[in-house]
Amino acid sequence: MKVISVNAGSSSLKFRMFEMPEEKVLIKGVFERIGINNSFYTIEFNSNKIKKEVELKNHEDAVKILMQELLDNNIISSLSELSGVSHRLVHGGDKYPNSCILNEEVIKEVESIKDLAPLHVPANLMCVKAFMKEVPNTIQVGCFDTAFHQTLEEDKYIYPIPYSYYIDYKVRKYGFHGMSYKYITETMKEKLNKDSVNLIVCHIGQGASISAIKDNKSYDTSMGFTPNSGIVMGTRSGDIDYGIIKYMMNNSDKSFDDIDKDLNKKSGLYGISMVSSDWRDVDAAIKEGNKNAKLAHYVFVNSIVSYISKYFVELNGDIDALVFTAGVGENAPHIRRMVVERINCLGFKIDRELNDITRLGKEGKISTKDSKYDIYVVPTNEELMMARDCVSLIK
Repeated sequence: MKVISVNAGSSSLKFRMFEMPEEKVLIKGVFERIGINNSFYTIEFNSNKIKKEVELKNHEDAVKILMQELLDNNIISSLSELSGVSHRLVHGGDKYPNSCILNEEVIKEVESIKDLAPLHVPANLMCVKAFMKEVPNTIQVGCFDTAFHQTLEEDKYIYPIPYSYYIDYKVRKYGFHGMSYKYITETMKEKLNKDSVNLIVCHIGQGASISAIKDNKSYDTSMGFTPNSGIVMGTRSGDIDYGIIKYMMNNSDKSFDDIDKDLNKKSGLYGISMVSSDWRDVDAAIKEGNKNAKLAHYVFVNSIVSYISKYFVELNGDIDALVFTAGVGENAPHIRRMVVERINCLGFKIDRELNDITRLGKEGKISTKDSKYDIYVVPTNEELMMARDCVSLIK
């Protein structure tokens, strides 16, 4: 069975095609600058990497070219071979606790909550409609970033603001990175040989969040109503005092939209370091003696430690493992070390040698033998989780 996992942005379309249930990657790639000048795409298959510059007026153009590339490169012999397309949908509100087959009713419901993620949902749906037009007989599946966190209890998702905000406007914590947390949870069940696991998972990339997993379900998570809350990220601020916004509007020439852009695009590691949102660039600046880069690192680590400690208490210390995943979590041993050394008092101990070699796609335990709790690095695979959900729904 052949299925494609798709992650669409306003000007991009990333995809990965699997042979299932073998979970073999047949082809992957990305279409970039859709609707913008100098658009292009790259695809990789059978050790081949191809880049082509082509006009991409919209997502329909990208999908048409993708289908033709699948045929031209003998990935499929006909479009009927494509069993399903699994779409990453950033927001499902409080409606969808699981992935689901997409039909007109579901699309209308998702469109009705687009204001919850106005930068993401319209682009996601454009891609869904493009695939529906190009391969109308293929099952389309929606995988919601928010779905995994629909198990949060009310006392975890309600904000201490007028309750009418929730009743009338659906203002609550939703959480994100759901497909990643679902994949990590399933993987850790296998690794630990347990039917049920309690975890603290650190999904630390450009966008970053931390979640407490109890009995395989999301118990609490750092991202909230939007992906901007929680820990410090590449360009996002994470948690701040909301009074800063009013103060800046009153005492600068910045509008609300200006400040909103600053908090989403110019804050976090980038905002403090004034160097980059990429931890590798920040590290390089630290080695050159850049004080702001060093400060950014410490603030970043502080925020991670804060949430791990919070969730450790919420789970009453009853955890099977602390897990690091995503770009920074998988590839920055020194950040993992800095974090774990700050929580030694809780019983976590890191093996420096194992930690240093577990990177660049490697996975494994990085805790010492006398650590009270296991510590793991597990590369996430949201696309594969999406493909699994797609196959499950098709069956």
